[in-house]
Amino acid sequence: MSNQYVSVEAIARRYGPTTIFEDVWFGIDRGEFVCLVGHSGCGKTTILNILAGLEGPTEGAVIVDGTEISGPSLDRAVIFQGHALMPWMTATGNVAFALSCRHRGWSRAQCDAAAREALKRVGLGHALDRKPAELSGGMKQRVGIARALALNPKMLLMDEPFSALDALTRGSLQDEVARLVTETQQTAFMITHDVDEAILLADRILLMSNGPGARIAEVVVNTLPKPRTRANLHHMPGYHALRDHVLDFLISRSAAFDAKAPPAGWAPRAVPEVRPAIETPPPLAAE
Repeated sequence: MSNQYVSVEAIARRYGPTTIFEDVWFGIDRGEFVCLVGHSGCGKTTILNILAGLEGPTEGAVIVDGTEISGPSLDRAVIFQGHALMPWMTATGNVAFALSCRHRGWSRAQCDAAAREALKRVGLGHALDRKPAELSGGMKQRVGIARALALNPKMLLMDEPFSALDALTRGSLQDEVARLVTETQQTAFMITHDVDEAILLADRILLMSNGPGARIAEVVVNTLPKPRTRANLHHMPGYHALRDHVLDFLISRSAAFDAKAPPAGWAPRAVPEVRPAIETPPPLAAE
C-alpha cells in the first residue's frame, strides 16, 4: 500500500498572459519533510498557498489523503513568515483560540491547559501570560509554532517562518522544529531560500527552476542521518557534497534549465531524483 499522503498533479498558475509555474508534479509521503527551494518569482509561496487551500491552481489538482483540496482545513496548519498573533490575547490565549476552533466541544479550561502544554514544549513555559508586545520576535514565532502543532494537524506547512529572525534565534528555532517534527512524525512542507535550513530539516529537497514558467527541475534526496542539528550538520560526511549540489543548481543550472526550456526527454512525471555522493573521510596517517 502506498504511503503517499499528498499528490501534486500538473498544477499551473497563470496571471493573464504570464505563467508563473506549470507542469508541477510531486508527492509527499506520510511523515516526510519536504523543502521547496528556488529563486524569488518562481511561485514557491503560491504553491504553499495552494497546498493550504488558500488559493487554487489555474490548472491541475492537489490530492491530500485521497481527496482533492477545495479550501482551507485545520488538518493543514500553516506557519507564516509573520507571527500572525492577535495582539490583545496572551500567548496562551492565542493558542487556546486555535484549539477552540479545532475542538468545538472542549471547554475553555481544556483549551487553556492544552495551550499551556504546547507552549511549554517550545520553551515558553515562562511566558504563558505575556501578550505579543511583551515577546521578542523569536518568542512570537515560537507561539506560532506551538499554535500549529497544538492543532495536531495531518500536515504542517511553513512559509519561510524564520527568515526575519537574527541568526542565533533562527538556528535555535530550526533545531526546535527539527526535534518536534521528528518526535511527532509530522508530515511537513516548507519553502525556503536557506540551503542549510533545507539540508537540516528536509528528507527531500525540491529544486525549482526560475520563473516565469517555472517547474520542478530536480529532486534531491537528503541521505544525511538523523538527528541533525545546526551544531553537527557541517561535520557530517556528505554535507559538503549535498550543499554544493544544491548551490550549483541555484547559481548556474536553474538559469540554464530555463534558458533552453526543459531538457530533451524531460517529462513532468519523471523529474530526476539525485543522491549526491557521500564523501569518504581520508585514511588516518600511520603513526
